[in-house]
Amino acid sequence: MGILEKISEIEKEIARTQKNKATEYHLGLLKAKLAKYRAQLLEPSKSASSKGEGFDVMKSGDARVALIGFPSVGKSTFLSLMTSTASEAASYEFTTLTCIPGVIEYKGANIQLLDLPGIIEGAAQGKGRGRQVIAVARTADVVIMMLDATKGEVQRSLLEKELESVGIRLNKHKPNIYFKPKKGGGISFNSTVTLTQCSEKLVQLILPSEIFNAEVLFREDCSPDEFIDVIVGNRVYMPCLYVYNKIDQISMEEVDRLARKPNSVVISCGMKLNLDYLLEMLWEYLALTCIYTKKRGQRPDFTDAIILRKGASVEHVDTHPGDIFLGLGLGQSKAPAPSTVRSGWA
Repeated sequence: MGILEKISEIEKEIARTQKNKATEYHLGLLKAKLAKYRAQLLEPSKSASSKGEGFDVMKSGDARVALIGFPSVGKSTFLSLMTSTASEAASYEFTTLTCIPGVIEYKGANIQLLDLPGIIEGAAQGKGRGRQVIAVARTADVVIMMLDATKGEVQRSLLEKELESVGIRLNKHKPNIYFKPKKGGGISFNSTVTLTQCSEKLVQLILPSEIFNAEVLFREDCSPDEFIDVIVGNRVYMPCLYVYNKIDQISMEEVDRLARKPNSVVISCGMKLNLDYLLEMLWEYLALTCIYTKKRGQRPDFTDAIILRKGASVEHVDTHPGDIFLGLGLGQSKAPAPSTVRSGWA
C-alpha cells in the first residue's frame, strides 16, 4: 500500500469515527500518523528525475506575495493590472502554466507578486503540478487567495483544505508549546495553564514511537492538532488575504456579505473596482514601514525609502554616518544618542 492509499484510509477512518471522550485518544493517534505520512509525501523523490523547466523564481524586492486560486478566477488579469508584467489571460482554464513574477511599486516598496498556475482539488497529492505551486507559496510572506465571487464558499474551503494538508497555516499563530527531545529522563510533561483539549496520556500517544525522552511544556491551551504541528516542525504560519473577484456579476447583498467576512476584500478586475483598497490591505498584512533619511543641513530625500519589517528598530538601518532618520511607526528597542539620530517627522 502506497503513501496516498494510507492517507486515504486514515482520512476515511477519522471521518467515520465519532468524536467524544472515549475516542479522543484514538483520533489523536490517527492524526499523528496522518501528519507523518503527509510529511513523507512532501519529501523530494530520491529517484533521479529528468531535467525540466524551472518553476520557482529568485526572491527579490522587499516582500513576496503568492497569488493562488483555482483556474480562471482572474489571477493573470490581476497581475497585469497591478504590475507592468503582461500575463496571458483567456477565457479557458490553465492559461498560466508556470510561475510568472511581477513587481508592485507601492509607497516606495517593491513587492514581488507571483502569479501561480491554477491548482485543482488533490493538489497536495501532486495533481496538476500542485506540489510545485504549494512549495512556492510556502516561501511567500503573504498569500492572496483569489476566489470567484459567483461560486460562493466552495473554492475557499477546498483551497484551505489543500494548504492545510501540506502544513500551511493561514491567519494562525504558532502554538506556544515548548518541545525538545532529550537523551534520557523519559517524557517530562508540564503546563502553565489549565488544559481542556490535551492530557499527558494523549501527548504520550501522539509522540512518535522513536521518541522516548522529551520535554513538553504547554504555555497555552492547545489542541492535539496544534501539538502535532509542533512535533512535525515544518509548518508555515502566514497571513492570507481572501480576494473575491468578479463582484460585478453578483448582487449587492452578496457583495456586502462577502466584504464583511474576516480577512476578505471584494474586487472586480474587469471593471477595476476596489483595487486601491486591496493594495492598502496588502500593505497592512505585510507590516512594512517606510523610513527616509536626510543628511545634516540638507532637505529630506523622499525619493528613496528604506523598507523595514514590523518590529524593526533604528539599529537595523544601515546608512551613511551623519544621516538623520525620518519615519512613521518605527519602534526603537535601543535609543541611539540624540546627537546621532532623531526619530519622528521633522
